[in-house]
Parts: sequence; structure tokens; C-alpha cells
Amino acid sequence: MKFMVMVHADAGTEAGEMPTEAEFAAMGAFNEELVKAGVMRAGEGLHPSARGARVVFDGRGTRVVDGPFTESKELIAGFWLWECASLDEAVAWARRCPKPTRGAQSVLEIRRVYEAEDFGEALTPELREQEERLRGQIEGGRGPR
Repeated sequence: MKFMVMVHADAGTEAGEMPTEAEFAAMGAFNEELVKAGVMRAGEGLHPSARGARVVFDGRGTRVVDGPFTESKELIAGFWLWECASLDEAVAWARRCPKPTRGAQSVLEIRRVYEAEDFGEALTPELREQEERLRGQIEGGRGPR
């Protein structure tokens, strides 16, 4: 099972504060454990929301809202993609994580990623083939930029 593990933003991450050398080293050691265990598939930090945008869809079409976004508890500062046997395993790994932000409280949110079989009959054989073809292109690094 794939899980997305999201690091919730705080005032420091939104201000663009960079980790210290010790914080980088601790997180690097944790990431190395994840890789050696075959758990980590990807992981990245995100720039503050001031450097981002939201595209909002409503009955009138779409509109773009430039950052920064005011509700920092709803923002994500980084993420991992993990492959785990269960939610319990993902939680066990998350509990081993060094504190990911400097605020009084750090939060990791763990969400299971949908897989093809979760969609039932709506994912027809043709759509499944398209999905598999696109995944192959992504994993092979093919495609225009």
C-alpha cells in the first residue's frame, strides 16, 4: 500500500526558515532508514505558500489565487510517498521521524493513496491501460517538460 505522509506547515516553514545542519542531518538519517527498509518512494520539501498559487474551480469556471495563504494549519510544508504493508506500519515509521518543524507542535498527516483496484468498474480496461501507460512514461522519465 502506498501512503502520502504530509508535513503540516507552521509559521517557520511559511516564513521560509531553512533547517539547521543538525536538523538536516537528523532528517537525512531518517530518510536513509526509510530507503534501506524499502519504504520511501519519494520525498520533498515545499517552498512557502507565498511562492505558490491555488486554482479554484466553481460554477463560473476557474480562478487563480496567489499565495500566501492565511490558514497555515491547512498548508503542507513537505511530503513523502511511502510503501508500507498497513496504516499501522506507516504510523510506526512516522513516530520515528525527527520533529519535522520548529514550531511548538509538528504534525504529520498520513493518507493512503488510491490504487487501481479501489475504483471498481468505473476504471474500465481501456482507462486502466491508459493509466498504466502513463505511469510507465513517468517512471521511465519520458515525456515533454
